[in-house]
Amino acid sequence: MTTSDAPRGDTLAPDRRADLLGMTFDELRDWLVGQGEPAYRAQQLAEAIYHRLAPAFDQMSALPAALRERLDTLATIASPQVRALVASKDGRTRKLLLALRDGRLIETVLMLYPASPEGRARATICVSTQAGCAYGCTFCATGQMGFERHLTAGEIVAQVLYFARELRERPWTAPDGQPIDRVTNLVFMGMGEPLHNYDNTLKALRILNMPEGLRIGARHMTVSTVGLVPGILRLAEEPLQVNLAISLHAPNNEMRARTMPVTRKYPIEQVLDAVRTYVEHTGRQVTFEYVLLSGVNDADEHARELGRLLAPLRQLGHVNLIPVNQTAAGYQPPSGERIRAFRELLRIEGVTSSVRAERGDDIAAACGQLRTRETRLQSASSARA
Repeated sequence: MTTSDAPRGDTLAPDRRADLLGMTFDELRDWLVGQGEPAYRAQQLAEAIYHRLAPAFDQMSALPAALRERLDTLATIASPQVRALVASKDGRTRKLLLALRDGRLIETVLMLYPASPEGRARATICVSTQAGCAYGCTFCATGQMGFERHLTAGEIVAQVLYFARELRERPWTAPDGQPIDRVTNLVFMGMGEPLHNYDNTLKALRILNMPEGLRIGARHMTVSTVGLVPGILRLAEEPLQVNLAISLHAPNNEMRARTMPVTRKYPIEQVLDAVRTYVEHTGRQVTFEYVLLSGVNDADEHARELGRLLAPLRQLGHVNLIPVNQTAAGYQPPSGERIRAFRELLRIEGVTSSVRAERGDDIAAACGQLRTRETRLQSASSARA
C-alpha cells in the first residue's frame, strides 16, 4: 500500500474554478467562447485532456502559453487526491482510495482480465458515483456507511482518467502477449447507487463515450442499480446504449427485504415490470446480480425459485452469481460445489448464468472495504493520540 503524505481528513476551501472534466464537448466549447477564445480551441483542449491524457494545463503544448496560464486560473482538470493505492498479488486488481476536495473518501478499482472464449483481454474500471450510499444493503460495506453526497460528473470522470493515464504510462501485458494500454470497459458498481445520482452519472457516461472524450463504447459500459424503478424507466428512454445490471440477490421479496431495505419501496414485481419495459424499448439483455451468501440465499429451492422468476425473460435475462466478499456483516461465500449446483438448477429452469471471478480479495477490493479499513485505522490512531 502507498499512502499520501497529506494530512488526513483535510477539507479545502471551495474551488471556484470551472471543472472542465464535468463538461460535454459542446459545454466546453461554449465555455471557451465565453472566455473570448475561438471555438476551435475546444477541440485542442479536449484532445489534450482525453487523448493525450495531459494531467495539467502546463503540459498542453498545443495550446498557446498565455491560454495555458489563463486556464490554470479559471479552470481545473485535477484528479482527487490519492489517499491509498493497493494492488493484488497477481497485479491484476488495483484499488484507489481517493479523497475529494471536501475530504470525502471514495474508491475506484482497475481490474485486468486476460482473453477468454467470450472476448479479448480488457481493462475494466469500477467507478463510484456517490460518497456513501443511502440504500443500506447489509452485505455491502458501502451500504453500511450511510449516504454522504452525490459525486459530480467531473468527479466520476476523474476516476477513469486516473487509470487511463496509468495504463498509458505502464501498459499491462496480458498472458497472450496483447498489450493493454487503455481503458476498455466501465462498470458503475463502485460506491453509491448510480441511478440515485442519475443526472451526473448519465452526464459522465456521455463525456466518457463522446468522440472528443475517452471514446469508450456505450456497450462496454454497465450501470448497476439496486432496483430504482424510476431510474430504470428513464434509462430505457436514453439513446446511449449502455448495459443494465440489477442487484437482485434474492428470489422473493421476504428474503430480499432482509438484506436490501429498498425492497420495501420497490418490490421485485415492480422491478421486473420496469425491466420488461427496458427490454421492450432497447432489445438489450439485462444482467441480474446475485450475491451468494452461504446458508442464506444459496439453497436448491432458492435457485429453482430464481429460475422460475427470470425464465420469462428468456435470453434477455442473465444471472451473474457473485460469491460474497467477507465484510464486517459476517457473511461467508458458499463452496464451489454449492455454486455449481446452484448454476445447474438455473440451467434446468432455462436461465443462463455465469460466476464472477473473485478479484482482489487480498486487497479488500469489494465496494467500500478499503474505505472502511482506512476509517477504522484513523479512529484507532485518534484514540491512541
